[in-house]
Amino acid sequence: MTASAVGLDAGLPRHYVRCCLALLVAEAPAHGYQLMEEIAALGVRCSDAGFVYRTLRAMEADQHLVSCWEESTSGPARRTYRLTGVGAEWLAQSAGALAGTHGCLSSYLQRHQHLTHYKEKPVP
Repeated sequence: MTASAVGLDAGLPRHYVRCCLALLVAEAPAHGYQLMEEIAALGVRCSDAGFVYRTLRAMEADQHLVSCWEESTSGPARRTYRLTGVGAEWLAQSAGALAGTHGCLSSYLQRHQHLTHYKEKPVP
């Protein structure tokens, strides 16, 4: 699965999908399909359910998430994911790293916005 296949072609950080999933689960325990729907609001286009579930399993292996099967009133049982203490620490560190990236990108974009002399044809 390439980064562009899950909507990371816009220059998002490599582990952004993990950050998004951890954030969503921190907000409220959720099942995979629900997470796939909600992750789009964070800028990730993902049509590959397998990618999301593989990422969730990897996050469980890293002890960032735990899951359990829960009965559903409207269909089959679903695996619901919850953030662990280790996952909460990782999420805080990731948010700090993303804040640093945001600062760098903001500086770059402000400087780029002030360019006027490069709107002409560049010199070969």
